[in-house]
Formats: sequence, structure tokens, C-alpha cells
Amino acid sequence: MKKSKVIIDGKNLVKVYQMGDFEVRALNGASIQVQEGEFMAIMGPSGSGKSTLMNVLGCLMSPTSGEYFLDGEDVSELNKVELARIRNQKLGFIFQNYNLLARTSAFQNVILPLFYNRASLLTEEEQQEKAAQILEAVGLGDRIYHEPQELSGGQQQRVSIARALVNDPVLVLADEPTGNLDSRSGAEIMALLKDLHRKGTTIVMVTHDPEIAAYTDRTIHLLDGKVAREVKNGKEHA
Repeated sequence: MKKSKVIIDGKNLVKVYQMGDFEVRALNGASIQVQEGEFMAIMGPSGSGKSTLMNVLGCLMSPTSGEYFLDGEDVSELNKVELARIRNQKLGFIFQNYNLLARTSAFQNVILPLFYNRASLLTEEEQQEKAAQILEAVGLGDRIYHEPQELSGGQQQRVSIARALVNDPVLVLADEPTGNLDSRSGAEIMALLKDLHRKGTTIVMVTHDPEIAAYTDRTIHLLDGKVAREVKNGKEHA
């Protein structure tokens, strides 16, 4: 039987913030491993370290100590330029507030990461074709030239998902992807993420909602900067 590839391997991750004369340990020895093709949720109370862990996993910051291997590469001590390269080439981000460029079409928002990916070998025509295809895949084929203010919240989040996927990332990080949506739109977005997971996309998601976490394979619960417990999820959604 073929062994699953490890996409995230974080060991004893510590992140210390200096607040004047005080030190705050946002992460205090957290260890996490995610296999290729897995869909995992992160939960925990306010101040448990969720945001800091996502920032470390997303190569937005380095841990104070500990080891973090992303797709087999040790990224624990990379500088800011090297971390930016990793983000552009290997990661896709989905945000609660969508983070779309205003007065810019859905198509332009989605194609933008391809311009910044220096490792991309696609021609301009191929980039345009890929962006259009991904928007079609997330159900926005008839909205590709609409700007954010012309789209509903659920549609804006679909644009955000398309943008996250356009560089074929090894990992998608979703931070409260349904947080600004009504229950119907939230369920539609989770159905889309679940479908991407079925097709092999590796997804790590922060949520405060147990119903949303139940869409995933498993949930880790953080407390005081550590993984306090893990729950395997069996809930299936149509």
C-alpha cells in the first residue's frame, strides 16, 4: 500500500511575541501533521493560538523555535523573500473577508497570482485560459467580468477560492471561509470545498463553528498554544 505524502509536518512549534517587558507564547509546543489530500479543521477559544498557527503554516511568519516542513521542505528558518516564494508557488489562501481587489473583475483577481509566480511557465494566453476555466469550475463562468461590488458574498468567496487554486497549490489554507456568509451561502461554499477535497486538494481550515468543522476529515482543538485534542469527523454533506 502506497504511503501518503506528508504536506504539513510541524514539530514543537513555539511562537513568542515580545509585548514590552512581557513575553506572550502564542504557540507553546504545538505539533501538527497533515497528509496529502486531507481536509482538516482547526478550532479553539480566542487566544488559543489559531491565527498564529495559520500564519506559521502559511509562511507568513517563522516560528521562534521548532521545525516546520512544508511539502518536504524545511521552511522553519527561511527569510522573508524565501517565504514569499513559498507562498506564491505552493500555497493558496481563502479569507473570511475575501480580500478581493475592488473595481477589478473576478477574472483579473484570479489571474493576478499567476503574474507573481515566477516559476510559472504558462504563456499569457494560457494564464488567461486557466483563470477562466477555474472561474467556470467554481460556478462563475457567467460572472468572470463582474467586479466584487456586483457579486454576492457567496460569489465573492467563490472568486477567492478560484484565486487560491490558480497556481495549483500543494496546500489551501482557509481562515473562517464562511464567517461572513448566511447559512445557505456558507453551506454552498463548504460543499464546494468538500468537492475540491474529493478531487485531491489538501485543505486546512480555521473555524469557530462545529457544524462547519464537521465537513472535514478531522478537527484539532488548540488550547494555550498546544494541540489539546483531535476528533475524527464522520459527517457527510451532499
